[in-house]
Amino acid sequence: MKVLYESQELWSLVENGLVEPEDQSALTQAQLTELKDNKKKDKKALFFIFQAVDLVIFESISSANSAKEAWDTLYAAYKGEDKIKLVRLQTLRCEFDSLRMKDSESVEEFFNRVIALVNQMKVNGEAMENQKFVE
Repeated sequence: MKVLYESQELWSLVENGLVEPEDQSALTQAQLTELKDNKKKDKKALFFIFQAVDLVIFESISSANSAKEAWDTLYAAYKGEDKIKLVRLQTLRCEFDSLRMKDSESVEEFFNRVIALVNQMKVNGEAMENQKFVE
């Protein structure tokens, strides 16, 4: 998702949030225009986040008022603490080691399942070589 936000010049808003001055009456017209544009970009980034998650996850971020707030909620829930990541990674490793193709499963379905599992492992910090993946 970071690539999407960077391509739309939204990543700094997602990562740092929108800073609104307390006294907007002191702003110049150019600053007000920039603030308005940044608010619009923030809502655009929030919309992208909402569109990227399923309904269950959406419920946990639907009350977010900014892209940063939604992103931070997702980050805390899915990135987790180091101990949580380690446990999650151990579970994924066990699942990977016990992978077997089901009788009713096509090769393509099995391959997609393996790819999804490997991607989850990489997200949680596993540095897996292609050789192990192929074996």
